[in-house]
Amino acid sequence: MIHEVDEAIRRLLAAGDVPGDQGELAFEAPTTEWTSRRNAPTVNVFLYDIREDLGRRKSGTVEVHGEDGMLLGWRGVARWFELSYLVTAWTNRAQDEHRLLSQALGVLVRSERLQPDWLTGSLAELGLTVGLQVAGPVSEGGAASDVWSALGGELKPAINLKVISPLAGEWTPAGPPVTEGVVLHSAPGQSHRLRYDGPTTAEGEGFAVSRARPLPAGRRRRGEPIR
Repeated sequence: MIHEVDEAIRRLLAAGDVPGDQGELAFEAPTTEWTSRRNAPTVNVFLYDIREDLGRRKSGTVEVHGEDGMLLGWRGVARWFELSYLVTAWTNRAQDEHRLLSQALGVLVRSERLQPDWLTGSLAELGLTVGLQVAGPVSEGGAASDVWSALGGELKPAINLKVISPLAGEWTPAGPPVTEGVVLHSAPGQSHRLRYDGPTTAEGEGFAVSRARPLPAGRRRRGEPIR
């Protein structure tokens, strides 16, 4: 799910022409080593915190059916996570950095959710809303100064971007359709197969009604008159 959120952010910024034809978009940690290797105007989107939204946690499963109505399997309910990013601009001049960061901010604040066209993989399959919070407070226990200290760099202007995204639940596929009768095992080495009234495929009418069997002499069927 995390890499799918990264891709959605990339598509969101690209739709607003950020960072532009001459710039680059990076998701690496903006460490001192990374900074030394940068050779073009760059917008960096750094994921620094992941927290579950416990208030939205649920349990259970839902059935998933194909277009023909056949049961495909069961999907556990999604769990929701808050992914926090620091969005920064990197150029050789502070004025250019501020201009590039302003462009990124202008694109990000236009949307309160990621558009379906920007979603891929499991996020697209779930069809759930992926929300955005832009320039809000930094996640609990993760002040910007602490993040930059951990990266070994100096404090830099940054946009705090939070994505509220679902993580798909566990998938349990349904078994293949039954095409043969049920076999009853009554004792070791002894078994009895229930018969179908017709073909031995799922196209038949189902299990056959037990055929009448001759009774031993002197016995009658239920409901027959006594002779």
